Amino acid sequence: MSFIDTIPRLSEVIRLTVDDIRAIEMVDREFPLRITRYYASLMDTENPSCPIRLQAVPDIRELDRSYGDPDPLQEEVHSPVPSVIRVYPDRIAVIVTNRCPVYCRFCLRKRLIRSDADDLKGERLRTVVSFIKRDTSIRDVLLTGGEPLMLEDDELDTILGEIRAVGHVEIIRIGTRVPCTWPERITGSLVDMLASHHPVWVNTQFNHPSELTEAARYACDLFLRRGIPVGNQTVLLRGVNDSADVMLKLVRELVRSRIRPYYLYQAQTLSGTGHFVTTIEKGLEIMRRLRGFTTGFAVPQYVLDTPYGKVPLNPEYLKGRDGDYVVMESYNGRIWREYNPS
Repeated sequence: MSFIDTIPRLSEVIRLTVDDIRAIEMVDREFPLRITRYYASLMDTENPSCPIRLQAVPDIRELDRSYGDPDPLQEEVHSPVPSVIRVYPDRIAVIVTNRCPVYCRFCLRKRLIRSDADDLKGERLRTVVSFIKRDTSIRDVLLTGGEPLMLEDDELDTILGEIRAVGHVEIIRIGTRVPCTWPERITGSLVDMLASHHPVWVNTQFNHPSELTEAARYACDLFLRRGIPVGNQTVLLRGVNDSADVMLKLVRELVRSRIRPYYLYQAQTLSGTGHFVTTIEKGLEIMRRLRGFTTGFAVPQYVLDTPYGKVPLNPEYLKGRDGDYVVMESYNGRIWREYNPS
């Protein structure tokens, strides 16, 4: 398919001012523009504060180096072999590709070069599989990216087959935003292939109720009909979904579509994304507004990802505020201070 990856193409679907064009040109040199035509069709053509547009159209604030870190989770430190990230004792994440159909402006891995040079194939795949085989404590493998479903069906089939052949791997998970941004990629043949490697789980990412279109629901339903559970991992984003009313509508719509709200992520202290970050207190306020006002299993777990693993943001793990930092304890007792100005 053709992507919207130039200003003229973007101008065909939304109105851009001279200032918008100048900003996109500057940002695109470092953090490229790419949007599927489907996802662009969800944007308000006139409103620059449209929640879909905010997630996908380059913003001059992305060039602000005064906030955050390019690799806030220290993933490169936690990479024992190329493509593998390991934080937990029993599971690993495997970066299948650096490419995506939509380059989200808040992407945790926007530091990566967006090419197929590091796709999981050939010697790189053999190295990853050998690493998994050598360590029998690895029982759970997450395929992530980039966007794993950018790969062709036969490429994914090969990767899944190699990992499934390792006897101590119990489950394979796929992290994908394709049901939200490119639902036509989800086909019967793709889902049948994935199901042949069961148990397979899918986690996707819907951040706003307007993303749950009929096409998106249908894509998720294809997974579900083949026995592939679908969970959702929302990122809390200023101006997009930092409202209890918006979040309540989102989780209710997810459950209506048989998609389990799994995590609500606090946005990372990622370089160039400070304009998306809410205070943790704001996130806790939203969580209080959800509980009791919707079905219990529709309430996601509010978490912050840290270099020491995910920390649930609740009183048990939160230790308090120290000026512009929030102090918390990870699952293994490590203390993390998250920069989160009040």
